[in-house]
Amino acid sequence: MTDSPDFLITVPTRGDGRDPLRRDRGDWQPAARRPLPAFVTDLRPGAFGPFEHLAQIGRAAEIAGLGGALVPFDPAGEESLVVAAGLLRQSRHLRVVAGFHPGIATPVYAAKFSASLQRFTDNRLGWQIDIDLDPAVARSQGDFLQGADRYARAEEFLTVARGVWNGEGYTYEGRFYQVLAGGFQPPNSGLPFPRVYLTGTSSDALVVSARHADVHLFTGDQDVAAGIAELGARSAEAGRKLEYGLRLPVLARDDDDEAWDEARRLWNIIGGAEDGLPDPDPRTGLWHGFARIADSATPGLVGSYETVAAGIRGYLDQRVTTFVLEARPHIEETYRLGERLLPLFAKEIEHAH
Repeated sequence: MTDSPDFLITVPTRGDGRDPLRRDRGDWQPAARRPLPAFVTDLRPGAFGPFEHLAQIGRAAEIAGLGGALVPFDPAGEESLVVAAGLLRQSRHLRVVAGFHPGIATPVYAAKFSASLQRFTDNRLGWQIDIDLDPAVARSQGDFLQGADRYARAEEFLTVARGVWNGEGYTYEGRFYQVLAGGFQPPNSGLPFPRVYLTGTSSDALVVSARHADVHLFTGDQDVAAGIAELGARSAEAGRKLEYGLRLPVLARDDDDEAWDEARRLWNIIGGAEDGLPDPDPRTGLWHGFARIADSATPGLVGSYETVAAGIRGYLDQRVTTFVLEARPHIEETYRLGERLLPLFAKEIEHAH
């Protein structure tokens, strides 16, 4: 292992709760809101608004020592850029990655509001660009591009955003965007560009990532080793060096039995048969049950903190250094991971600094 692991936590965009059926935290299910106890006398509305739960997750991540947070693009959830701005505002050190798709705005506008956020928050903003949306989702967003055109537009989007970022007099003529004598003036010019996180394993996705990504994020159901090998070759041709990351659901407890007992409890809550709890993949150690008990459709790790750490180290050996962890309920699990999992990587983190 040559690099230090960087841990981010995933922020929920559709509420949160202690089990898979509850989303009452964050005012996402107002009808499920629990009544205040009788001793509460201050009933003024607005004292604890919908954002406060998200703010607590950000504070938990910062206090527990995680490096950052990812707010994913979610067409049915809170607006990721608004949440990211709020998290950046209420934290001092937390890096926040906002997920969005290129159809959300022109690259000039996306770069402009990002430059302001960088300036206001000491350069802690990142971008996760979601390119290949489900066609029905894309159309619901007013975006009707399909296939390879989506990747061609994303490449132009990132090219133009970086172009106007670096100063005045920028001109670009492309298929999707045109800029004439554009660019930012001080103090919005000369700032670090947001770190760009990209995803995907198709040839088109790897081409764009090799040319524009700072970090390429995989999921456990993808061939991570093959993807890293191909991206390494493609990025070398482009004269660039990428970092690699993994989106990883986790359920960690003091020992393996306790972790699997919790997985079984959650499985049963959502109606899974007692004997239907799937085993982890014997080859990778990843468990595919998170699609049922959490908001993630990707496989993840279940076990003791040491077991989860061992699984993460297996990816570190493959040159994956960014781990976007997903754990629910988010406040409690963020503290758990920060207090119990991260110390197991103290030597690697200390060595990097």
